[in-house]
Amino acid sequence: MNQTMKLPSGVSIPKVTREEADRRCYLTRELLNLMHLSPVGDPVAFGQDEGEEVVYFYDPARVSETPAELWYRDPSVPAEARETMTLESGTEIERIPTKRAMALGFYTKDRLDQMNYDVVQEPVAYNVRKDGTTLYFYDKRAAVRRPLKCVVCGQDVRYKRKMCRACFEKDLAIRRAQGDAYRAGSFNMDRSRVLFFDLELTGVYNHDEIISVTILDANGVIRMDTLVKPLHKKKWNRTEKIHGISPAMVQDAPTLDELTPAIKEMFDNADNLIAYGVSTDYSHIKYIYESEADRKALQKKTRCAANEFVRYQNEHYPDKVHAALVDAMECLGIEWDGIPHSSIADTIACMRVWEALFPNYYSTPTPEFPDYTEECAAAPSVAHNPLEDAEEAAHV
Repeated sequence: MNQTMKLPSGVSIPKVTREEADRRCYLTRELLNLMHLSPVGDPVAFGQDEGEEVVYFYDPARVSETPAELWYRDPSVPAEARETMTLESGTEIERIPTKRAMALGFYTKDRLDQMNYDVVQEPVAYNVRKDGTTLYFYDKRAAVRRPLKCVVCGQDVRYKRKMCRACFEKDLAIRRAQGDAYRAGSFNMDRSRVLFFDLELTGVYNHDEIISVTILDANGVIRMDTLVKPLHKKKWNRTEKIHGISPAMVQDAPTLDELTPAIKEMFDNADNLIAYGVSTDYSHIKYIYESEADRKALQKKTRCAANEFVRYQNEHYPDKVHAALVDAMECLGIEWDGIPHSSIADTIACMRVWEALFPNYYSTPTPEFPDYTEECAAAPSVAHNPLEDAEEAAHV
């Protein structure tokens, strides 16, 4: 074949290989049709496929969007072979195979009704069955989706949880009763073996380090409340603005390696380890254990107060959407000890939220908790790390 071709318009275009066309980002007619685009002007090159047929290439900078009534046409069908029909409105639509119609997102009125759509525009194509009856196809994108029906009764419009209001209220009453019964159960836990903890970090990634640890038991005894000197991070400007812990504040603090034996001893002797948004804290504290078996044993002990509060809130206050620790405190009517979002205050708050949710969790009644005024006043002003806050919101 010649290396150039003269088009009917008089323009000569060169022959290129498929590799050269791809390098120049040329588009074939097939690709243009898939993207619902039409070329503006003549092709800029041509090539030959394995079947010796000529393939024309078009400049991607010289294309326009194909009109909606034309883009579905099969370019392999010659214009003289197309069958058309004129609707009462005067619109001309083309006959296309049923499989092609479905591939293009065109469906019959009955099929769209099954998909919960109402047809609001005239058909865009048609086909004829063997028995001579006509099938009209409608563009799904131009149809209007009806409000979904309740998955329980199938009658009324959905309100929440895929149910109508009446069915939702019935389901809510059942879930609330089950949740209240679960929370009111007797767990017979030893207060000295239930620990609450909170960590502060240099950042939001796995490679970030712990810079604060607070551990409290269910008797209200502070087992550990200390800053931690990171081994690798020298500054954390962004998170310092959030939790208030500066590099200077942790300069003389113990390292996590130095604290690990004491933390392990407390954790190993505990039956439960509870935090508000526990997965973030666990993902960092687990590295004090070397074996995967020990890490899994630690994870098995952990409980998330945020998860339990979200369940309670969904059962009693389904319209509320925020479930951070401050929201739990407000919802349960619990007063803060110290400044909200400080590390020690958050650990104390987590303990109080847990006791409010599970009044019979322990084998002994609620003790007279210590006055934490001095401890909270002396503690650095720290806040939950951003991942934990995001995690709490994600539970909603």
